Amino acid sequence: MEIIEDRHGKRSTIIASQLPVSAWHEVIGEQTIADAILDRMVHNSLRIELKGESLRKKRGENKTENKQEINTP
Repeated sequence: MEIIEDRHGKRSTIIASQLPVSAWHEVIGEQTIADAILDRMVHNSLRIELKGESLRKKRGENKTENKQEINTP
């Protein structure tokens, strides 16, 4: 809360999370503080939500395929 309060309206802040915004109240725990944080973050914000397969998962599958090709007699 202190970080968001200090920066609100003065500086840009980038927050990256794999947790959906809808779950933030539960994670933060305190309803009033969660509301204050989200109000400040969402006001004048640009949200980018990425969808689709994880690139890590795809890259991991490619590495596994390459290893299988190399090990095939």
